[in-house]
Amino acid sequence: MRDYHLQREALPPEEFRALRDALLSSPLVGRSTLAGPFQSSRGFAVIFRDAGRSRVCGHFPTLAPWLDAVLGAPAVRALMPWWRKPGARTPNAWYLNVLLVSEGGAVARHVDATLRKPAEEPDAVPELVSVLYLQVPGARGGELQLWDGPTSVGRLPPAPNQLVHFRGALAHAVEPFSGGEGQVRASLVIEQYHFGPEALERLPDFKLESRAGFGAFLQHHASRHVEP
Repeated sequence: MRDYHLQREALPPEEFRALRDALLSSPLVGRSTLAGPFQSSRGFAVIFRDAGRSRVCGHFPTLAPWLDAVLGAPAVRALMPWWRKPGARTPNAWYLNVLLVSEGGAVARHVDATLRKPAEEPDAVPELVSVLYLQVPGARGGELQLWDGPTSVGRLPPAPNQLVHFRGALAHAVEPFSGGEGQVRASLVIEQYHFGPEALERLPDFKLESRAGFGAFLQHHASRHVEP
C-alpha cells in the first residue's frame, strides 16, 4: 500500500478560491476544538455520515465540489496498488477540520483518531486522511512530516490548492514556519473512517463543532438559512 498520494491542482482555480474564501472568513473560526498537539491552532470542525452529507453542503455550499473529489472509494483507491483496489474499504464516516496555524506555530507528532471516542472504537484510525492546503504563507517551514512507526516516509512542503491523501495509521506533524507576524497556514483536513454498523450508529448524521461562541453560530445559520 502506498503511504501517500499527492495532487498539485486539486480544484479548478475559481472553485478553489471560492472554497478558501468561504472557509477562512467563516464566523465559526475560533479556538480549535481539538486538544493536545492542536492547542496553538484555530478553526472549526464537522462530524458527518453519508446521511448528513447534504447538510454539510447546505451549510458550506463551496465544499460540494471538493467532497465529490475526495470522499469515499476514489480517495482510498489513490493509495492502493492495483491488485488491492477491489478489496478497499469504503469510508462511511468523516471528521472535517478547518485548521489554521499562525506564524511560529506547529502541530506535534500524532496519529489521527478523533472519532474513536464517539464511535466507542478504542483502536479506530482513519482509512486515510485527506488534506487540502487553503493558504500557505511565503515563509520557511510548515512542511507535513509523515512516519510509519520510527521510519520517515515523507516530508511534504505545502502549496495552495495542493491535495495530499495519506494512510490514516501514519504518524504526522506540521513543522513550525517563519516569515512574518500575522501569517497563517490554513488547511482543510478530512479524516475518513470505515466503521461497522454498531459503531456507525453511535455517530451523528451531522454535527458542527466550533468554539467561536453562540453568536457565531447564529451568524452562520442566518447567512446560510439552514437548519442548525
